Amino acid sequence: MTSQKYDFRQFQEELAKLERKVEKQQPSKPLGKKAVAAQRLAMAREEFLVLRKRHELTVADVVAFFPEEEGIAYLQQLIVAAQAKPRRTRKVTEAPDAG
Repeated sequence: MTSQKYDFRQFQEELAKLERKVEKQQPSKPLGKKAVAAQRLAMAREEFLVLRKRHELTVADVVAFFPEEEGIAYLQQLIVAAQAKPRRTRKVTEAPDAG
């Protein structure tokens, strides 16, 4: 973070402004439930990343905004998600025997 302390109220105001912006945007034709959920998640992720980059927030800064139990639960979800992805292993090709 910068030398100034980032004000939580300022963060809330920016989030509220983004929510109002999203509410104003109406799709031209109705979307399905899955499409709406995916679109909402994508927009939220994009907006969050913009805020995080603008204010140079770390994961610790973001987690600190939430109550302790919610922050711990969030970190546990991140760990589970990272462990759930199977790691890709490199295939090792054996050299033919010279003999």
